[in-house]
Amino acid sequence: MSATSRQLLIAVLVTLVVLLVTCGGEQLSWADDFSDPTSGWRAESDASAEVGYHEGVMRILVKASNWLAWASAERELSNFHLIVEATQVAGPDDNEYGVLVRMQDADHFYCFSISGDGYYLVSKYDGGEWEPLSGDDWIPSDAIHLGAATNLLEIVCEDTAMTFLVNSVQLAQVEDGAYSRGDIGLYAGSFFEPDVEVHFDNLRVEAP
Repeated sequence: MSATSRQLLIAVLVTLVVLLVTCGGEQLSWADDFSDPTSGWRAESDASAEVGYHEGVMRILVKASNWLAWASAERELSNFHLIVEATQVAGPDDNEYGVLVRMQDADHFYCFSISGDGYYLVSKYDGGEWEPLSGDDWIPSDAIHLGAATNLLEIVCEDTAMTFLVNSVQLAQVEDGAYSRGDIGLYAGSFFEPDVEVHFDNLRVEAP
């Protein structure tokens, strides 16, 4: 084999390795502290909610009752370990906030939710229908910090298995194969009372 052929073979092998590592747009070992407003999150505001970069965090303010709003990372991931700090800043404790994973679109995703009054729920949103996966309804947990406080949220996705933790305490592990990969989102929602404000910071995504 000539030197030129050998160099070409090495270049091809390097390219293949890079493609395997980043196949399908998946790039693990990624972090965002939201200090750069051009880091790529899709965040849209309207009369019902304000979503966007704000003083080094991702801020979500839900101004309407019975409403959800989120920012999406515009990335496609399958197996990963996600960690993010979520802080309730204002609004009623009867709320919900958390992380969306394996998002196909606005109508198909998994949702990890906690509330300011200390409950959690893992669910699947499938074309307009909510399906609880962690139990029939919201479940109380002493691991959740109540009210205006910061909670560390973690999700580990490995094939059909998904594990959900708050403040390093495992709350649920579910099996579901409907969505194998997709985008991630950070979200907040209101029930009967509006003006729920939640800030997200120091997000990390790494190999499971």
